[in-house]
Amino acid sequence: MKKILSVLLLIITATTTSHAFQVLSSKEMGKNDAKNQTVVVKCTTDTGKISNQTCSLRRYAKCSGTGSGKNCSGWQPWRDLRSPATQYTDWRAAASACCRAKGLR
Repeated sequence: MKKILSVLLLIITATTTSHAFQVLSSKEMGKNDAKNQTVVVKCTTDTGKISNQTCSLRRYAKCSGTGSGKNCSGWQPWRDLRSPATQYTDWRAAASACCRAKGLR
């Protein structure tokens, strides 16, 4: 889990300049029959300053088994918690769309 977060944060750091948002947190939670991944980002203004507005993004997966035999598959698309009806294949696309909807980058 820590290794996945480290890699994810490294990728996020490398891509934040092109997508113009800052990642506040990224976590994976859940056990038994389901788990979810949540990413919270801060948007930036047109001048490149960090805004106080955030976007929360989440996706879910169904799981079977327990412990080391736990098998999770079927990740659902990423969703912006502000408007969960819209689906995204990538959390960065969801973050960009959310920030743009707020008039930010």
